[in-house]
Amino acid sequence: MSLRLPYAFARRAGVEIVPGDPPALAIRPDARPAAVLEARRVARRALQPRPMDPQAFDRLLPELHALDGVADLEDLAPDGEAPTLALETGDLLDSEGEAPVVRLINALVAQAVQQGASDIHLEPGEEGMSVRLRRDGVMEEVLRLPAEAAPMLVSRVKVMARLDIAERRLPQDGRISLALGARAFDVRVSTLPARGGERVVLRILDQAAVALSLDELGFEPATLRAFTEALDQPNGMILVTGPTGAGKTTTLYAALRRLNTGKRNILTVEDPVEYAVPGVGQTQVDPRVGLTFATGLRAILRQDPDVVLVGEIRDRETAEIAVQAALTGHLVLSTVHANSAAGAVTRLRDFGIEPFLIAATLRAVVAQRLVRLVCRACVEQEPLPAALAQRLGLAPGTPVARARGCPACRMTGYSRRTGLFEFIRISGEVRRLVAEGADEARIEAAGLAMSLPDAARAAVRDLRTTPAEALPLFLEERAAGALA
Repeated sequence: MSLRLPYAFARRAGVEIVPGDPPALAIRPDARPAAVLEARRVARRALQPRPMDPQAFDRLLPELHALDGVADLEDLAPDGEAPTLALETGDLLDSEGEAPVVRLINALVAQAVQQGASDIHLEPGEEGMSVRLRRDGVMEEVLRLPAEAAPMLVSRVKVMARLDIAERRLPQDGRISLALGARAFDVRVSTLPARGGERVVLRILDQAAVALSLDELGFEPATLRAFTEALDQPNGMILVTGPTGAGKTTTLYAALRRLNTGKRNILTVEDPVEYAVPGVGQTQVDPRVGLTFATGLRAILRQDPDVVLVGEIRDRETAEIAVQAALTGHLVLSTVHANSAAGAVTRLRDFGIEPFLIAATLRAVVAQRLVRLVCRACVEQEPLPAALAQRLGLAPGTPVARARGCPACRMTGYSRRTGLFEFIRISGEVRRLVAEGADEARIEAAGLAMSLPDAARAAVRDLRTTPAEALPLFLEERAAGALA
């Protein structure tokens, strides 16, 4: 293990030993000479000074300490399967003196945060507990623990989330606020009774995700321009569609950031409130006390809002109130579950909304998916095989990216994800078709400039992603055509 100062001392004193040949000494501006001398005493050699501003020092500390080993975990993870991180609640990096189970949970959360994972799954079974991370939308097992460790880990997570540790028969939900060095984030906890024991999923809510702007999400320039023009409308309804995990919430929050100039009253009703947005009034639904999307939306409309965000339109009552809000001069943003932009119109009809009301209030619909970006450190090119070219609608032999894999991307070949978008503006001919109750195919033919398969094809052609990542969108298109 590389030589380190204790994390708590390094954070307080403003000095830390940076590995290298020779090693260096990172020094924060407020570091005292005595701390520098102590670092040199611990290293037992001269260290090259490396002055750093406070922000850079705060970023460096978690990176260095995230790879500290976890001692005393052999009883939980025998046979050399101990996790690679040792971190702690509150500030997860300050872990000295804690019990092994506490340090293990802290290690898992910190590892997930640093590797960009969105979820941690604790899955107990008869032969042991599997720990899996979802990174860039893909599940990967990172640890397997003996069965006797499962109750301890589950109980520890429940304590952190302030849940009832004695209740094992009913699902529970909670939330944890944590820090990784200077980086703050929340963890949403969900427990579910299962045959092998209680399953736990920890959803990591990184505040950096909500800080994204619209132009960082992956919009094509023409689509982004049309979407921002729709957001500039003083009233009406804008919908974002797609399956669970498609990034709809991130898109809505990016839209809120654009609208949140301080000159509008912006209110939301969400289930749950995932990210806190300064300057925006956010309400979380709670069916246990009768606070549903519909009742919350009714109350919001009495608060003199300019912009209203409804987390999801999932029933007729909420749809009717959202439409009425759009009719009475409010800009309403929301999501619906539909497979395409035109499908959102059909979904509103299914809720019982009259076509003429949809045409009068709906301004735009965005449909989106997420695909993994190929790792720029190891990307290679190869000619597109003829069979795959026919499916993707590209010429055989077209240069495409190949995900080779390297240490920078953990041998996956991919790093991060981007959005693919299709957009329909409800105006002119499209509005007339919606009012007449036209089917999805006619609405798409009149108003769709770039479909999701078109966006996926462009991403493959630009070497941003691989054909394997884009192919599911073309399979979706084929299935939709068969159903039609």
